[in-house]
Amino acid sequence: MSLISRRNLLRAGVAGGVAGAVLEAPAFSAGPARPILTHGVQSGDATADTAVVWSRADRPGRLWVQTSRRPDFRGSRVLRGPVVTPETDFTGKVRLRGLPAGERVYYRVKVESLDRPGLFSAPVSGELTTAPVRRGDVRFVWTADVAGQGWGIDPAFGGMRLFESMRRRRPDFLLHSGDTVYADGPLAPTVTLPDGRIWRNLITEPKSKVAETLDEFRGQYAYNLLDEHYRRFAAEVPQINQWDDHEVTNNWYPGEILTDARYTEKRVDVLAGRAQQAFHEWLPIPGTTAPIYRRIPYGPLLDVFVLDMRTVKDVNDGNTYADPKRGLLGREQREWLIDGLRRSRATWKVIAADLPLGIIVPDGPAAQEGVAQGDPGTPKGRELEFAEVLRSAHRHRVTGIVFLTADVHYTAAHHYDPARAAVQDFTPFWEFVSGPAHAGAFGPNALDGTFGPEAVFVNAPPVANTSPADGFQHFGEVEIDGRSGAFTVHLRDRDGVSLWSTTLRP
Repeated sequence: MSLISRRNLLRAGVAGGVAGAVLEAPAFSAGPARPILTHGVQSGDATADTAVVWSRADRPGRLWVQTSRRPDFRGSRVLRGPVVTPETDFTGKVRLRGLPAGERVYYRVKVESLDRPGLFSAPVSGELTTAPVRRGDVRFVWTADVAGQGWGIDPAFGGMRLFESMRRRRPDFLLHSGDTVYADGPLAPTVTLPDGRIWRNLITEPKSKVAETLDEFRGQYAYNLLDEHYRRFAAEVPQINQWDDHEVTNNWYPGEILTDARYTEKRVDVLAGRAQQAFHEWLPIPGTTAPIYRRIPYGPLLDVFVLDMRTVKDVNDGNTYADPKRGLLGREQREWLIDGLRRSRATWKVIAADLPLGIIVPDGPAAQEGVAQGDPGTPKGRELEFAEVLRSAHRHRVTGIVFLTADVHYTAAHHYDPARAAVQDFTPFWEFVSGPAHAGAFGPNALDGTFGPEAVFVNAPPVANTSPADGFQHFGEVEIDGRSGAFTVHLRDRDGVSLWSTTLRP
């Protein structure tokens, strides 16, 4: 990838064809040979001066990205992106650098034919917001769980309209808290709702069975981008993506051997390798093999610590062991988080956890999927990891920790306090839960008392697997005031209505 200014393009020997094609109209008229960008554009991991832009072509070609501080693209610059090939399912990403901090940046993407250099696709436009370097207002949203429990895209029921509600809030970014796809959730053509109405799913071949091959995992991400609301949102709002279980299969952990008769490939490690490749190919995150856990700095008021609670997860058992070396994070990630929280100078340290801390999430009658296991006493099992994280933060006087999570398919606000807990060596904090974005709604689940959670607010459906047609789809919104540093949380429904809110003071 190289950066090329308009002036340098015009000076170069290829400037006439490239500048005219990328910046203005295609060099040739549209026709059967003209390449196409098939699934719109997306952006992600936006910081003060960098961001990732993603797109996909219908054939091998070279991506080009034009960026500007103006919607009319005056004073723009052009980036020469990678050649996309079948090896990456014709997807490609361009890392934008040198962006202006705290501003709206406009971009558009084209793909150039390899067979006929100078022949470009029609442009596809997008926009993104970069992080500030000075104190300023920040607004972001979070949710999870897309196309789960058999609920795919049905335009008659509004499609994935929660994404339109989020877009209208004009957030700086989306924190996607996992279950970005449901690779283990095939779609039936129709589902009869309790009141007799018929839900009609848009069906694609990869969504007709559980994903096992690399192409089937890729097809999960392609499916979501067929929804007009999802695609429009992705073109306007940069994402921070993490993964949970359904990117691979329900409640998975490394080394697991499946007994599910739907799978011919029973080795979860094989499935997870293919799933992670598709995850990196189809989402706007840096690199192709970079760790999923990472810190996103967002100015002096916010650091986002994105966790990976899957890649080194231990076996789903009773989760009552006393071995501090086991857990969800692993030693390397745990030490990274402890050190990152201690070093952070941001007012607020958001820990983006794809599994909640205090909610009991069973995996069958005797095993546990999450952190908590229902024993309200001193930390055991996976709780040991988070007891260490919270104890270290407390002893180093780290303030402003907030957990944002999803996974359980309802929305809630939990306050954790050592006065109610079995352990006292931590500073009180909040955990906010949101979702699903477009999936079956469930809950609420019971809480584990080890860290002293109190359910201050809960909104859950009356019956399990309530369809998106009946509501109980949720997203959360955070507004950080640039002057006071106040951290306001809204838990919103599918239409963007605030169901509950609170403001935390720095």
